Amino acid sequence: MSKIVERSKIGSDGRPLPVLPPVRDARVWARMVRVMFYTPGFLALLLLKTGEPTAFGITVELLTLACASAVVAGLFIGSQSMAEGSDVSSRVGLWSGALVLELLAVVPFLCAVPPLFHELASSTLLHARAPESINTALGVSELLPAIAVLPFMLYQLLGFGTLHFVVKPWLNWVINIAIIALIIATTASNRQGEYADEKHFAGVLVVLMALVVAYGVMKLKQLQRDYEARVPVDEPKK
Repeated sequence: MSKIVERSKIGSDGRPLPVLPPVRDARVWARMVRVMFYTPGFLALLLLKTGEPTAFGITVELLTLACASAVVAGLFIGSQSMAEGSDVSSRVGLWSGALVLELLAVVPFLCAVPPLFHELASSTLLHARAPESINTALGVSELLPAIAVLPFMLYQLLGFGTLHFVVKPWLNWVINIAIIALIIATTASNRQGEYADEKHFAGVLVVLMALVVAYGVMKLKQLQRDYEARVPVDEPKK
């Protein structure tokens, strides 16, 4: 079993050092980029191929956003470097990419999944050849895909997510409660046929995630710069 290496907690000036995210395996996150690129992208193409019913509109946009955000996250992750010549930006590339994936790829994807399932299960356009086979009385079982939001909340609130290291705990709770509330509002608007409200709630969600990501990337760079400026330097061994 490998020995756990603890970071310095007190700086050279006697003040506490910033708490940075743990060192992560870039290969795992690179695989996550591929998953979040191909899966939402394939689903968006599938919906466009079927003719894009009215209720698919915002779903296609959310899936496309998740796909495009995965590409941007890959750029951040690819810039990660701790080798000679690396700078503050390259040393937070992986964490920044993880933040983009978590908030601008995963969150829109989770928001798109419940309306996507409902339309795939009940759309008369998709089942035009055999309309009698459509079972629209799925009831509460239609909410099963939305359960994926709950483990995502645990991921965010129990310290696994990158956002946990960027904002204060109370603000982390506020952001994640807003995420789940907006996803619920978007899903409810879709089910009621209020597509204008659905686009409004989804738009607010996306704008919120974009602002949090922009703040998070700059904050990570600031924390890394502060850490490097004040971390104690080990004396060479005799």
